[in-house]
Amino acid sequence: MSETKAVVELAAADLLGPGVVHCPNPKMAQWSGHPKVFINVADHGEGRCPYCGTVYRLKAGEKVGHGH
Repeated sequence: MSETKAVVELAAADLLGPGVVHCPNPKMAQWSGHPKVFINVADHGEGRCPYCGTVYRLKAGEKVGHGH
């Protein structure tokens, strides 16, 4: 299991709604798409797509604001 999955580093401003992102993201090729899923990165600073394994991670020092 030496396959390395993509890691996408995010700024807090890149998050949608309450600390989530969606995968596939807009930079991914449409032909390689899978159903859109929303991934929570607010709770642990990162999350993984259950379909393709892409890891979405907050950049160092980024904080997710709660209670907008």
